[in-house]
Amino acid sequence: MLPSAAEVQAFTARVSGGAASAMTDAERIDFLRAAEELKCALEGAQADVSVAFDASQRAEQARAGVRAERQGRGVAAQIALARRVSHHRGKKLLHLATRLQDLPETRDALRAGRITELKASIVARDTECLSPDLRARVDLAIAGDPEWLESLGERQLEAEVQKLAYRLDPQAFVKRSAQAVADRRVTSRPAPDTMMRLGALLPVVQGVAVYAALHSWALARIAAGDPRSKGQLMADRLVELVTGQASADQVPVRADVVLADTTLLGVDDEPGWVAGYGPIPADVARHLIHRAHEHGLAALRRLYAHPATGRLVAAESRSRRFPDGLAALIGLRDQGRCRTPWCDAPIADNDHAQGLADGGPTSLVNGQGTCKACNIAKEAIGWRARPRPGPAGHPDLHTIETTTPTGHVYTSVAPQVRVVRRPMSMEIYLGDESVA
Repeated sequence: MLPSAAEVQAFTARVSGGAASAMTDAERIDFLRAAEELKCALEGAQADVSVAFDASQRAEQARAGVRAERQGRGVAAQIALARRVSHHRGKKLLHLATRLQDLPETRDALRAGRITELKASIVARDTECLSPDLRARVDLAIAGDPEWLESLGERQLEAEVQKLAYRLDPQAFVKRSAQAVADRRVTSRPAPDTMMRLGALLPVVQGVAVYAALHSWALARIAAGDPRSKGQLMADRLVELVTGQASADQVPVRADVVLADTTLLGVDDEPGWVAGYGPIPADVARHLIHRAHEHGLAALRRLYAHPATGRLVAAESRSRRFPDGLAALIGLRDQGRCRTPWCDAPIADNDHAQGLADGGPTSLVNGQGTCKACNIAKEAIGWRARPRPGPAGHPDLHTIETTTPTGHVYTSVAPQVRVVRRPMSMEIYLGDESVA
């Protein structure tokens, strides 16, 4: 029988209060191994609990008259909130938990702490294209020997599972590869030191060709005496080819930089903020603006903020939809990220916290930026959200309180761009204003 939440919390408190300095080195290594096994076993237990929760919620929604195709909506979002991860991650965790029910050997290995959640997900992912009976055969072959399974590295495990899956059903494996090609895409995410990681998921031939072309061009430039490193040359060439510009550092694409007038004028060094990225040092923000101004690419737009908290001014509309200006203000306030705790996905929708049907206004206070998945999840039965006063000492900070169908309450506070000394900040557009 699984321990109760209170028992797990008591054990957590005991672990967090322990002193590593009292151990010998051998005891420290033993503790690390035992703790890893416990962590894996708990992840296995979380998977089983997630499946049971999903079944219970679906049954409850069915009793409430929710149509079959809508049953299960909001379940992954509740799991994500409980595990303090994004909605996307919550969906993946629930999907893995469901798949593990068809992989009993792998599930038992995880519950016993012999493999990690990542290894379990490799087995589940690479057998998904198979029929249930073939999936069970791979599961037995891979996880039927727990010691061998435990000895495999992640890449070794992936290779073994794929090899077996191909042997058992070559057609399904090839069909899955074709689907993978359809899933090709380009993604981005922030990186430290005002950098950004741009990634592309491509078919292998195309990916190799792109890398080889950039690599050979960089080597030719180095041979011609270019002082840049190979990595710098490849990165710059990629930017030039994609944007069509002659030089990588003069791309006329609009970016939004928010900073105070005092920072712009050099009175202080409060950081700026780039929409879709995050905070940047004051010197970097000033350099971007100066460079854009030199090339005639800078435009200014004034925004007003509370002089003590940096909270953007309120605005309201009678429209059912958020007008462009109000929507832009919500995006700036929420810094371009979904307001659901731990989500971090880009904003796709401007959502009424208190729904229009419940009398919620189309206003800055009642608006929040959400991703598509979180917006849909909150339409499920039993969800409720309302604007609330900010936390103690910061009542003006925009705050949304969300209550899930189980009665758990989660609070989302808008990120602070900065605390200003004067009530004016500036939004700096870098780039061609004709670019949407």
